Amino acid sequence: MPRKKSLRAIVLLAALGAGACARTPAPGLARGKELFATCVPCHGSDGEGSQELGAPNIAGLPKWYVQAQLQKFQTRQRGVNPFDTVGLRMRSMSRTLNLPGDVESVAEYVSTLTRTPAPVTLRGNVEAGKATFQTCVACHGPDGHGTESVGAPPLVGQADWYLVRQLHLFKKGWRGTDPRDIQGGTMRPMSLGLDDLSMTNVVAYIQTLK
Repeated sequence: MPRKKSLRAIVLLAALGAGACARTPAPGLARGKELFATCVPCHGSDGEGSQELGAPNIAGLPKWYVQAQLQKFQTRQRGVNPFDTVGLRMRSMSRTLNLPGDVESVAEYVSTLTRTPAPVTLRGNVEAGKATFQTCVACHGPDGHGTESVGAPPLVGQADWYLVRQLHLFKKGWRGTDPRDIQGGTMRPMSLGLDDLSMTNVVAYIQTLK
């Protein structure tokens, strides 16, 4: 009798597992949309972001970039400094994408969202920023649309406050210091030559790019 009960329990658990698998969409847009529900509280239903929460505008970012950043959070290449509370929160969230295909699926869904330029919140010297931006062109391109081959993300449409914050993170060494983060390691020395005014100016110029 105990053996029969044990077999019955195994069959029941197997059935429950099969049912759970059946309810989980295969990797792709449908699964990405479902997973994105956990991103909405911070990034918004349209991926527009929230300055109050420190969440950037992610709508329409390339799949390769979103996927790479999620993997960096998961592998502790980003979001590990105890003072980077936003990064710590994001690293914690990234770890919920723990099934094969989760990261790729949510990255694919994010890339399909319509990218709407974030409102301007900073004022800077655009001409001075244009001169500074020339050092960014090699990776991010003259139009700020980014370059996949070097892992440089598009800057156009991103919130100005977020861009300035990332420059500060690089400069403080809270981002881009992990030896595995090749792209971050490239950005950090670039940030070291910028003071607060230079950061504001270059971001002000980026906001003029279409």
